Amino acid sequence: MTFDFSGKTVFVAGGTSGINLEIALAFAEAGARVAVLSRSQDKVDGAVAKLRAARAGAEAIGFAADVREQPAVEAALAKTKETFGAIDVLVSGAAGNFPAPAVGISPKGFRSVVEIDLLGTFHVLRSALPHLVQPGASVINISAPQAYIPMEMQMHVCAAKAGVDMVTRVAALEWGAFGVRVNSVSPGPIAETEGMNRLAPTEELRALVADSVPLKRFGTTRDIANCCLWLASPLASYVTGAVIPVDGGWALGGASVSVAGMKKALMG
Repeated sequence: MTFDFSGKTVFVAGGTSGINLEIALAFAEAGARVAVLSRSQDKVDGAVAKLRAARAGAEAIGFAADVREQPAVEAALAKTKETFGAIDVLVSGAAGNFPAPAVGISPKGFRSVVEIDLLGTFHVLRSALPHLVQPGASVINISAPQAYIPMEMQMHVCAAKAGVDMVTRVAALEWGAFGVRVNSVSPGPIAETEGMNRLAPTEELRALVADSVPLKRFGTTRDIANCCLWLASPLASYVTGAVIPVDGGWALGGASVSVAGMKKALMG
């Protein structure tokens, strides 16, 4: 199926690498004007170049900013609206992760993940509301299975992503009155992503994870992007407050198996 976002404005926080860059590219290919935000100016410049090359006449801009800094996020959103018009689709996907047992996570490390994932999501959503198309905007938060599956070596991420999903639900309750839909997408094991490479750095571990997925394979970044295209389209106009796993069925039971194997391998 082909989606058409011609004339639409899309903002992707964290949209310079991995899953989030693929989401931004999918919207650019579908005709949208796309803005991305990330901490690294080099990554922002590289992502904007890729977005402008995604199709003839593609329009893209980028901002180097940290989602933990609300004024910088607000400035980027305001500049996007000034440049491209009100925002039709907002994707909040900035995240941090590293595998560690609870007693091995420093308070600083725990705080860093919670601030990037949870506080960052709040900053993006809260700052964006005045700049969204009302009614009609679609907000998509990128969550993770750790939000609803307790995983060893992931206490910090579990706490942060559980908060992200509750932010999604509360925003959906409150912003429905503005005609704004808010949903979460929860990627499972996705190939060639930084997060998966950290959690399963060896071929042995990757094989273990793939075997634990009911569909017996890793997903792709485009699988996640396609779900976001659908959520932002009129086909999903009555969907809000949902947390949608895009994981090949991994959360149905395989997650605990593969995470146990990852823990054993990573801790020796």
